Amino acid sequence: MRGFSAVRFGAVALLVVVAAGAVVVGAAVSPWWWFLAAPLLGLALTGVYDVSQRRHSVLRNYPVLGHARFLLEAIRPELQQYFVERNFDGRPFDRDVRSIVYQRAKGTDAEQPFGTERDVYESGHEYLVPSMAPVPQPETPPRVRIGGPDCAKPYDMALLNVSAMSFGSLSANAILALNQGAARGGFAHDTGEGGVSEHHLRGGGDLIWELGTAYFGCRTKDGDFDAGEFAEKSAHEAVKCVSLKLSQGAKPGIGGVLPGSKVNAEIARVREVPIGQTVISPPYHRVFTTPRELVQFIARMRELAGGKPAGFKLCVGSRRQVLALCKAMADEGVTPDFIVVDGSEGGTGAAPLEFADHLGTPLTEGLITVHNALVGTGLRDRIRLGASGKVATGADLVKRLAQGADYTNAARAMMFAVGCIQSQRCHTNKCPVGVATQDPRRGRALDVADKSERVHRYQRSTVAGALQIMAAMGVADPAELRPHMLRRRIDPHTVRSYEELYDWLEPGQLLAEAPLEWAADWKAADPDRFTV
Repeated sequence: MRGFSAVRFGAVALLVVVAAGAVVVGAAVSPWWWFLAAPLLGLALTGVYDVSQRRHSVLRNYPVLGHARFLLEAIRPELQQYFVERNFDGRPFDRDVRSIVYQRAKGTDAEQPFGTERDVYESGHEYLVPSMAPVPQPETPPRVRIGGPDCAKPYDMALLNVSAMSFGSLSANAILALNQGAARGGFAHDTGEGGVSEHHLRGGGDLIWELGTAYFGCRTKDGDFDAGEFAEKSAHEAVKCVSLKLSQGAKPGIGGVLPGSKVNAEIARVREVPIGQTVISPPYHRVFTTPRELVQFIARMRELAGGKPAGFKLCVGSRRQVLALCKAMADEGVTPDFIVVDGSEGGTGAAPLEFADHLGTPLTEGLITVHNALVGTGLRDRIRLGASGKVATGADLVKRLAQGADYTNAARAMMFAVGCIQSQRCHTNKCPVGVATQDPRRGRALDVADKSERVHRYQRSTVAGALQIMAAMGVADPAELRPHMLRRRIDPHTVRSYEELYDWLEPGQLLAEAPLEWAADWKAADPDRFTV
């Protein structure tokens, strides 16, 4: 060890001597020697700093050379994305998916030659079942009527919409481009929990106003829900639906922190918080503590919004809690107009790794759980189900409809459409393409006119792709899709349909007699208590 230390310090000393010699020669012989002296002097000073600092052991043991490790670590995501990953195995979105979004957004052919690169015999491979008698593709994309018996102003939702992304997480130009694209294509734009900004309103797109635990845009000074302000803002013509966010797929059960450095005057005005002060969104809501109170609050939101559709979004955790909500709905005779199920594979601007990797139910199981719970309690025909979580292609859309959804939302795919390159710098405020940043200089790089048209083209082409797939399956209307039309390979020799893989309840079955697999959870579900 002493020998290693001697070599280390000797190398730095030699570098210093060489640099000093170059400086002397440069001063005495020719100023051209400074071109050699300056870099050597910089390296010598770096080496002296490295062996004297105490923060990084690598630099103490390998002065100067150790910086290569940090450089390679900094560009590792780029190296991985551009040189290492294959077309079909990248994460979170592989190159095939990103490419099809980019191509559709640009209006170019989203096609490839020579067949699939995927191993169709690999366990977990899924495919949709084509028909021997395809049907014509509908000329006009179908829409989904959102609005139960207590809704006075129903809304016709597109099959694919912009999922929740807040102003603050995304730049002003990104929000405006998404909203203008939604206006051109006639689909909805979820505001996220950051409030309704002028950038949401300038584009003319239909809005789903989402409230989180901090009630941004309709909060009192103490952070409580302000009913009067909510009623006033939800009356805006652009707001078509109102939604309460219970949890987010990528980080269920956790609040949020917006650093004071990001709370500029505009964000402070939209969120109704002090300028420059760190804002904390708690992990829980103040407006309810039980399933029954949650159902009652959704009904209150609908009333305050003048009869517009009201619903909530959640990442499913306990099936008992989902059933408790269904019991509360049945007891109160009140239902939300829609429920959006967010999968644990969903995205976020920033989340603890443990939450993103290990908490929450993936979209497939979460969606099927909520769909079955509503069917089993006889409530499914009153409530529309949305699905969000890595929906990017027409095939994704069709799969989610076959699993029980009525419509879908996409967030990161819409970000790709406005120029996101999956650099995964969302939490640093240094997005290279001006999408997920509040830096005005970076945000200016995003051209709203061009990107809004890309959003429109992407959504239109993806829905058209989904309808084309359904037509090939012999399905003329999304309501005709069934679980048996989606298959999964279990092992190299076994394939099962989703009808076989999961339990599918009959309407009202839980009310009559719960099947054995559901009986314990149904019995334990309490409409006046959230039990796990």
